Amino acid sequence: MLKIKLSCDFDLRTNLLCGQIFRVEEEDNNKFIVILEDRVIRIFQDKKILYVESNNYNNLENVIINYFDLNRDYSKINNELLKINPNLKDIIDKNKTLKFIKQPKFECIISYVLSSNNTVKNIKNALDNISKRYGKKVIFDNKEYYLFPSFYDLKDAKVEDFRELKCGFRDKYLVDIIKNINNKSFDIEKISLMEDEVALKYLTNQKGIGLKVASCILLFAYSKFGVYPIDTWVKHYMKDNYNIEDVKEIKEYFSKYNNYSGIIIQYIFNYYRNERS
Repeated sequence: MLKIKLSCDFDLRTNLLCGQIFRVEEEDNNKFIVILEDRVIRIFQDKKILYVESNNYNNLENVIINYFDLNRDYSKINNELLKINPNLKDIIDKNKTLKFIKQPKFECIISYVLSSNNTVKNIKNALDNISKRYGKKVIFDNKEYYLFPSFYDLKDAKVEDFRELKCGFRDKYLVDIIKNINNKSFDIEKISLMEDEVALKYLTNQKGIGLKVASCILLFAYSKFGVYPIDTWVKHYMKDNYNIEDVKEIKEYFSKYNNYSGIIIQYIFNYYRNERS
């Protein structure tokens, strides 16, 4: 078992269950099974130590540190946010253990395309179905798991296949996106090099990727914190606290946070969802 000593504020449960990722299962005693890009892990936390088991221990510590973005100085970011708006202190204090999980680009794109007008349970089921049909089988702790397939693994999948796998009306979008990635008309690697607005436009040129989905993809797969989705909880927060309802006005309000707009939006989403639900 790998032990990772934490040098930052971090809460495993908060990060795994805050809605960023979908292929996570909670076991007894606050242990979690998470399916990463190339391996399965069981992970739990005891104070300032993460304990990790896996079917693949190769470079595991670096994989975990990168996945949970543990090397980024969020305290510095939070201080910058407080300089812009000291009234955020309560929200930031309640989110000081939250990080932005660095998700595999292709899986994140497919996950958030599936998220459109969908429930977390249905998204997870669809992702699991796709993985079981097309992904690599992994045996961990005497159980079968399936890694998420690559876009090449899915190149021959048809609309009917995705419909059978419970992807709903998004089936045709998945086929188009996978085809475009494979024929290189949609290059998901070069998005990392784009400016935020250029990346948003590039993503939304794909059928099935609207502004909200594109924003989530850029936040959670590319760590582009200058973009942000306007979620229902954020709308509630702005209406209740500032009497602002228009999405354009909400965006103008958050533009003052510049390259950290997406971070404070996620903090507000997490804070208000927990406060009001």
